[in-house]
Amino acid sequence: MTIRVVVADDQELVRSGFAMILDAQPDIEVVAEAGDGRAAVEAVRRLAPDVALLDIRMPGTDGIEACRTISAGTGCRTVMLTTFDSDEYVYEALHAGASGFLLKDVRRDDLVHAVRVVAAGDSLLAPSVARRLIAEYTSRPPAAAVAPSARLDVLTARERETLLHLARGLSNAEIAAALVVSEHTVKTHVGNVLSKLGLRDRIQAVICAYECGVVTPSPEA
Repeated sequence: MTIRVVVADDQELVRSGFAMILDAQPDIEVVAEAGDGRAAVEAVRRLAPDVALLDIRMPGTDGIEACRTISAGTGCRTVMLTTFDSDEYVYEALHAGASGFLLKDVRRDDLVHAVRVVAAGDSLLAPSVARRLIAEYTSRPPAAAVAPSARLDVLTARERETLLHLARGLSNAEIAAALVVSEHTVKTHVGNVLSKLGLRDRIQAVICAYECGVVTPSPEA
């Protein structure tokens, strides 16, 4: 099955470079390029791709607003292009429904891997990426907190443990080691957590865990 992708970035060289890398893969097809968020949304609506690669900062309709519109109105999943050292919008992008984040200087293999992972329905949340996202997220005032008893009662004790480990950025293999269970069991727990809480992916699970008080920012964050 071919993964259909829309690439949006206002820098033509960056956009065409990403498109060239992805189009060279036998299982990926770039169906459109866009120079701003509005054009990206129109392309997604018209072509129904599997993944949209969006620069956070674009003129007019930026990547966050495009992500929010795409996530709310289509089945397309979004990956944001960002520079963690300068972007101030990671917090908003999380809530807009982004399924992954890539640095603008991403390696070729990591770009291809990210598109495949997100297209498969997972989120790009490697531990190193998770730590930086969490630091950015927790440095800002949280949204109105949801009482854990009101939202998390649907989870079993083991599912709550799984949510805690997700929020700490652990992979399935690491969670399996921590809980002394198989990776297959962990995948089941993760699926149950997402389903019961109405979450799209692991990144939204991180947000939920912080907002519900399952974990709290450490002083170092």
